[in-house]
Amino acid sequence: MKKHAIIPIFIPHLGCPNDCVFCNQRKITARTEVPSASDVRRTVEEWLTTLEPRHLKNGGTIEEIEASFYGGSFTGLPIEDQTMYLSVAKEFLDAGRIDSVHLSTRPDYIDDKILTNLRNYGVEAIEIGVQSFDDEVLKASNRGHDSSTVYRAAEMIHDYGFRLGIQLMIGLPGDSMESCIYSARETARLKPELARLYPTIVLDETRRRDMYNEGTYEALSREEAVARTLAMYRILDDAGIYIMRVGLKSTDIIGDGGAINGGTYHPAFRQLVEGRLMRELLEEMLTERSKGEELRSVTVYSNQAWFSNLIGNRAENRMYFEEHYPEIRIRYAVDDTLSDKELRVTDNTERD
Repeated sequence: MKKHAIIPIFIPHLGCPNDCVFCNQRKITARTEVPSASDVRRTVEEWLTTLEPRHLKNGGTIEEIEASFYGGSFTGLPIEDQTMYLSVAKEFLDAGRIDSVHLSTRPDYIDDKILTNLRNYGVEAIEIGVQSFDDEVLKASNRGHDSSTVYRAAEMIHDYGFRLGIQLMIGLPGDSMESCIYSARETARLKPELARLYPTIVLDETRRRDMYNEGTYEALSREEAVARTLAMYRILDDAGIYIMRVGLKSTDIIGDGGAINGGTYHPAFRQLVEGRLMRELLEEMLTERSKGEELRSVTVYSNQAWFSNLIGNRAENRMYFEEHYPEIRIRYAVDDTLSDKELRVTDNTERD
């Protein structure tokens, strides 16, 4: 087993004077103090105590250790501060103790000087918070730039030889299923190496919380959030883009619900989406197999990695098929010759 380990270094809300309607980075990261260079060095050292040597108990190997700067718009920092943080990461990079450096930023904080500096300090991947390719949605979200800025930044990042990541949000003010699909298709057209999909949540101390209270913004239902995210997931996955994350990562402050309003947050949101993908796939297969023949008993196989998605979060898929297909007895089993997102159905009708 190969493993990619990430050392997260949070720099909350630094480098970004803009106040998007959805944003409260201090709530999202659950961190309020600005780290010093020594804090960053200490964080990396602490993580490395568990990652070195790179052998796992199950016999696997950690092939890549990546230091990742999250939580703010990194390249919006003064270049001296960027260099201070990157110098620490490069110490570990030059010593061979980490393998890559990864950061996230805004598309309007990308230029030649910034990219040259990042390349000099060994940065490999840059994620940009695109959120949407719909200019009306960006404007309604007080994003501070339009989609032309995104296209320019993405082109420059690739031209300088970095791996590109694109982050998209679902359910912004003025958003729709159509604009979400458009954003996913534009993302696929730009050919990033990775993407993240974030259904929006209504955080305290944000303009969108005020809009929510005023009734001028309606949060997506969980069902609609899953449906939109799945439509985007399919487009990105079909384009061969690695979908690194689906849904906001759980932190203590989010996990207890104290900062959240509206119903889209779920600690296993990715499983909700991938479970829905498997449900729809199986339903299509059962419908096709039922044409011209009566199905009374089948066994459905997936590989072990996707078996929990086949069953669904809290067994919701199993219950769905029991309710909607009571005439078919469905068994579930593992077949590790299958690929991810692949199902095999055998007809047991005559045997049973």
